[in-house]
Amino acid sequence: MDTLLPLDGIRCVECSTGVAAAYAGRLMAAMGAEVILVEPIGGSPLRREPPFLGPDSDESALFAYLSSGKTAISLDLATDAGRLQLSGLLETAGILIDDVAVSDRKRLGLDPDRVSGNWPDIVHLSVLPFGSHGPKKNWVGSELNLIHSAGEGFLLPNGLSATLFPERPPLKIAGHFAEMQGGVAGALSALAALWSGKGQYVDVSVQDANLAVGAFTVQRYGDGSLEHRLSRSFRYGGVIECLDGFVELLTLEQRQWHGLVELMGYPEWAMDAALEDAVARSQRGDFINAKIRAWAARRAVEDVVVAAQRLGVPMARYNDPEQILSGHHEKARGLFSEVALADGGTCLIQSAPFRFDGGSLPARPWPSSSDGENAHDEDPTELQMNSWKERA
Repeated sequence: MDTLLPLDGIRCVECSTGVAAAYAGRLMAAMGAEVILVEPIGGSPLRREPPFLGPDSDESALFAYLSSGKTAISLDLATDAGRLQLSGLLETAGILIDDVAVSDRKRLGLDPDRVSGNWPDIVHLSVLPFGSHGPKKNWVGSELNLIHSAGEGFLLPNGLSATLFPERPPLKIAGHFAEMQGGVAGALSALAALWSGKGQYVDVSVQDANLAVGAFTVQRYGDGSLEHRLSRSFRYGGVIECLDGFVELLTLEQRQWHGLVELMGYPEWAMDAALEDAVARSQRGDFINAKIRAWAARRAVEDVVVAAQRLGVPMARYNDPEQILSGHHEKARGLFSEVALADGGTCLIQSAPFRFDGGSLPARPWPSSSDGENAHDEDPTELQMNSWKERA
């Protein structure tokens, strides 16, 4: 018997061309919603975003992940026919997601007043780089802009990376971290509005979402402390090199420090009574880290991590992609599922970052290339969607 997912029976219409809104829709699909991706004629620009699924593939790996479980259709919302078809979809939708520029929404039929007037029960989620109101509402933002606009980029690289490469300039996190944080915030806030039982307009700013993630920086600035990537790190712990790889170590609590001391076999230097005080440990962080690194350099990652976890010491291995795909824990949770490709091959794709009722969520296939031309003459309530099933 299939697990009943929280959003089974909910239709979500997604008008997106960017990662943040697309990821919000991706999470909705993973929770059971029927997500219909409305693409511009010619397809979403994300379809052309590298990397691709293999050296001879023209399918974007990013789009494959973001659109898994969705149904796609191309509509020209600048035309009366396109807007009519969108209206047909919204008649039976509970959620609308869009990342259309504020200045274009009225022309494309996505103006919040029009949506709320015609469909008062719908949750309208707007996901834009800087939100849909305020002085920056019309600003364009890329991943690079957004990670820096929230202050996080100023602090990267830090820790061991900053120690090894102090001359490096501010960086962004690899991939689409900032935009996906915006997608998470969008999905959560839309669900809250949906569960309130009434239609609402939900305005999400990707910058705001990332500022919330890195709020400690602003908090400490309020205390008069300006963090910098060369000084932002825990006084001891962090990235530690072992015999065959790296681990991340964190000991914020006194009991965790005691566990670390036991893990290292109660070395004489750690028995200094002054190190019982957290402030004193911070002041001697460089000394402690040198001792930890010398100890770890002679030991295998797996041995150290297993022993640390038994003692309640927060430590985990730095995994490479192959270790994640083949990991026993990840397999037990059903974190990756195999799906078919258009060329007859297969690939693994992350199913979802959560489970319901103990069941893993299979990765549902993503849409084939959109073709909206043959839909323009259809009844908007009976659109012929481009789904994965059409590839069979």
